[in-house]
Amino acid sequence: MTKITFLGAGSTVFAKNVLGDTMMTPALQGFELALFDIDKQRLKDSEMMLNNLKRTTGSTCVIKAYDDRKEALRGAKYVVNAIQVGGYDPCTITDFEIPKKYGLRQTIADTVGIGGIFRNLRTIPVMLDFAKDIREVCPDAWFLNYTNPMAVLTNVMNTYGGVKTVGLCHSVQACIPHLFDNLGIDKEGVQAKIAGINHMAWLLEVTKDGVDLYPEIKRRAVEKQKEKHGDMVRLEMMLKFGYYITESSEHNAEYHPYFIKRNYPELIERFNIPLDEYPRRCVNQIERWGKMRDELVNDANLNHQRSHEYASYMFEAMETNVPFKIGGNVMNTGLITNLPREACVEVPCLVDRSGVTPTYVGDLPPQCAALNRTNINTQLLTIEAAITGKKEHIYHAAMLDPHTSAELSMDDIIAMCDDLIEAHGDWLPQYK
Repeated sequence: MTKITFLGAGSTVFAKNVLGDTMMTPALQGFELALFDIDKQRLKDSEMMLNNLKRTTGSTCVIKAYDDRKEALRGAKYVVNAIQVGGYDPCTITDFEIPKKYGLRQTIADTVGIGGIFRNLRTIPVMLDFAKDIREVCPDAWFLNYTNPMAVLTNVMNTYGGVKTVGLCHSVQACIPHLFDNLGIDKEGVQAKIAGINHMAWLLEVTKDGVDLYPEIKRRAVEKQKEKHGDMVRLEMMLKFGYYITESSEHNAEYHPYFIKRNYPELIERFNIPLDEYPRRCVNQIERWGKMRDELVNDANLNHQRSHEYASYMFEAMETNVPFKIGGNVMNTGLITNLPREACVEVPCLVDRSGVTPTYVGDLPPQCAALNRTNINTQLLTIEAAITGKKEHIYHAAMLDPHTSAELSMDDIIAMCDDLIEAHGDWLPQYK
């Protein structure tokens, strides 16, 4: 029996999408869907939900929850990762509140920035533990990483974990629909080419029937920016740097040094930037879970429609050898020629029985590559800190972060990092 293992299966809504999609796919019938999570109640919730779905869909997949992670992984052909280390309370709260004392404000804090650095530092050791188990009990498995910070974690699993890893993010799929819907342009039949790094990949080409759509996109964007809307940062970046970015404006506001600035407080209002957005989302999600749990877990008639998540389509392509194209996060083996080879990049990839084959992109426009490198610098120094255990590399990563370095002095950055290490306590014992 072929086995798909889901790590972080207590993410019940996401497990429904990925594993529900799997149960809806004819080529994947009979698979064992192995569930593991350190939260036993959430694990049981997901198991009940998936068994309800199994009954309503008539799937022949076998649902099995495991108490032992290594046993959940044993013999797996595919592994899906959707963990969060430290959760909202205490770790996300810490990531936001301590920088705020230094006057450093954030929106999401899950990719780069000071919050992204510390989310990486507490997650990388857990990921390397996964890698150790995978090398032992399912060494040929493909590891599909959905966990942020995407670029760093995918890099670590490939470079230091010795595991075949591809990182998957929703931002590539959402890029064209979000942009075109926002600007009132028909997206049917549009062709696009997207490449860069996770959360900062670029819409390099966008055409319809061979016609370049960028002139019309930019014309409408100039008009759109005269009113308040939810995507002002990305449109501004496109108008200034020439290309649209895949990930949302609230994310990109903190990836660059241009938008969240104490000396220019009017920019927050001008570009409609939602400071402290991620903690608000967490609180709302926690509050909604009671009602949502009852709807998902206890609904014997639960239904599902196949989602846009890549995972099941990738499993299907590998099982049937019918190719499927994704935007994947992979190591830069000469794929984007003006970004560092040590970096993890996001490029079009072909999936079939041979696995995940990334495509060659070549040079990005120089300004796009330059912006990517500002984030790659922090990513690579964060990896150095995690692998070497040297605290000074945490400082280096933070001092190279565009937003952090634009707001704080080097002494304040170091002091803030020390405060964050202290506050994280047992989540980061190696740096005490």
